[in-house]
Amino acid sequence: MSGINEKKKRNWKNITGYFLFVVLLISIAYTIVRIVMAPSELTVSDAYVKIKSDYVLMLIQCILGLIVMMIPSIVERRLSIDIPNNMEVLYFIFLFCAIYLGEVRDFYYLIPYWDTILHAFSGAMLGALGFWLVSFLNDASYINLKLSPFFVAMFAFCFALAAGAAWEIYEFTFDGLLSLNMQKHTLKNGIPLVGRKALEDTMKDIIVDAVSAFAVSTTGYYQLLKQETGDTKDIDSML
Repeated sequence: MSGINEKKKRNWKNITGYFLFVVLLISIAYTIVRIVMAPSELTVSDAYVKIKSDYVLMLIQCILGLIVMMIPSIVERRLSIDIPNNMEVLYFIFLFCAIYLGEVRDFYYLIPYWDTILHAFSGAMLGALGFWLVSFLNDASYINLKLSPFFVAMFAFCFALAAGAAWEIYEFTFDGLLSLNMQKHTLKNGIPLVGRKALEDTMKDIIVDAVSAFAVSTTGYYQLLKQETGDTKDIDSML
């Protein structure tokens, strides 16, 4: 029975992975066509029409999505470890929501707080990933590492926050190099934000990452305390 359940989990991972791969390939083809056809600058008459830089951002995100979706399988092959299938499925769902729905389908502008929802989701997911990493190291026979629940939770929180900060650095860098708008420093109609308003998107993202990562880390901390007394299963139950 356990073999059948494991096969179903792996099928879900493959289904979501293949679906995301096909969607991103189609989106790349679409954005290349739109880059050729779109105007270079906005005019008064078409203030809400996407221009070439918008589609360049979309293309970069789709290509990046294809690259990063391969990371789990590369890590599993190179390091001979098995990342929980549930986490990989959540990872693919997050990429679909962030790249296809967010950038290609314009959910960042159409759905209120879409960016905030995704950052809350990613912060929680990265926090859970941090817990899994420590669990893997603790269980590895060739590594002498045993951390207390507090330091496991601290690592998970810092890991998630560091990943969120790295993402903001990526957005800031490519916004500057390619004149993009990943950090939403300019409104959709082309009006640039100034002062504190220009910082709100970045700081909101980091704060949301921190809050969701803290919530997962705190939950995991108490779960580990119970685990030490034999009241719960191992940390994989979080995933």
